[in-house]
Amino acid sequence: MQTPDNEEEKMKTLGIDSSTQSIKALVYDAETKAVAATASVNFGKELPEFGSPDGFLPDAGGCVRQADPLMWLAGLDRVLAKLQAVFDTSQIDAVGGDGQQHGSVYLGAKWPEALASLDTARPLAEQIAPCLSRKVAPIWMDSSTGEECRALDARFGENLRLRTGSPAIERFTGPQIMKFAKESPAAYAATARIHLVSSFLCSVLAGKDAPIDTGDGAGMNLLNLETLSWDAEICGFAAPGLAARLPRIARPGENAGLGLSPYFGKYGFRAGIPVVPFTGDNPASLVGVGADRPGVAVVSLGTSDVFFAAMDGFRTDPAGCGHVFGNPSGGFMCLACVKNGSLAREKIRSRLGADYRFFDETAFELTPPGNGGKRAFPFFESEITPVHAATGVEANFDWDAAAPEVKVRAVIEGQVANLFERTRWIDEFDTIRVTGGASRSKGLRDAIAAIFGARVETLDVPDSAALGGAVLAARAIAKRGKV
Repeated sequence: MQTPDNEEEKMKTLGIDSSTQSIKALVYDAETKAVAATASVNFGKELPEFGSPDGFLPDAGGCVRQADPLMWLAGLDRVLAKLQAVFDTSQIDAVGGDGQQHGSVYLGAKWPEALASLDTARPLAEQIAPCLSRKVAPIWMDSSTGEECRALDARFGENLRLRTGSPAIERFTGPQIMKFAKESPAAYAATARIHLVSSFLCSVLAGKDAPIDTGDGAGMNLLNLETLSWDAEICGFAAPGLAARLPRIARPGENAGLGLSPYFGKYGFRAGIPVVPFTGDNPASLVGVGADRPGVAVVSLGTSDVFFAAMDGFRTDPAGCGHVFGNPSGGFMCLACVKNGSLAREKIRSRLGADYRFFDETAFELTPPGNGGKRAFPFFESEITPVHAATGVEANFDWDAAAPEVKVRAVIEGQVANLFERTRWIDEFDTIRVTGGASRSKGLRDAIAAIFGARVETLDVPDSAALGGAVLAARAIAKRGKV
């Protein structure tokens, strides 16, 4: 499998991707530009003790989505053990990675000491548990911060979007911190550091506090994208003393001087190999599919459907649906996220009693492109692009009376048409690279090609975020040579 990177260094790097439902480890051989080994852990199936079958804790209210950050640490231990079983990890020269965007982890004063004294005889989760000032981590699916978003909009108006690249968004970290500080002031006061999922895991790997990069940091409503620093005014409004609780910002391509903690010698790694700042899963995928320069767009078909592309310069979506993040390769990237993605498709498939062959191909063989104008959208989670409450399936035809194949095409084309409409403000491009688990679906790929009017390409490996993290690690240390 050929990757998009151009590095010629003779090194092997590790990319770690902590997504909503799983954690993956991927070894990238920079000399051959190939994936040398992979391992993964599904949180729901392999760590049932955390009670998170879909990667997050159940909530009866329907709008709160939180995860146990100790589950991510247990997954990290397990995935590295799996990797060691299939690959000589002593060959790995550097580590990079990513985490699901917007999720936040809250840590007390014991955090630095715990990082510096990790004991190989004890699992990570057990050692980091006493550091948590908040036992749960709100994640990107959370939509419980409407009040906080309204307060941010009332205070800053258009300036919030113009400074941070996005309007106030419920799932973004800033509103989540606001809610926590307001509802749990004592726990917030006991919080010394607030990390994103990416910088949290990077810190554990490095055994010291890691920075937040501009790609992931932009998904917080707190990072000023003109200065690439925390916006003091917004942070001060969000919560008292917030800026002091945030890690510093790492610029694109920065080697932060982090080295792998001796703890990970238990998995065969050489202590001290470079650990480069982690980024968000979408910025990592931008790199992993070779779209970190303008002209190529990416559609990631995962738990959510995400469209992103590199940008020539910084500008924002006037409609407020799209977002602007830092590009790990330098500059900026745009992004639009549709919450009802693969999980919604899976619910439809299950309700229809259809197998994957029917859902991915047969239904499209039985129906014409355009479906006679019949379109539907499955709202199983409260939607963010566009904003919409969870109401089930909405269709412009009699859903109950329609044949299964009509329903399948209606849902797929409805989802793709919505994504197209929400991304028309972005630069022109002639190629879309499709990644993620649902990229296996021929019907979905064909719908993207037809509606966007673009050539659709897929990668041989679906783990583009993990690959992007590994490629970024290779780039960061290329000038230094092999460690």
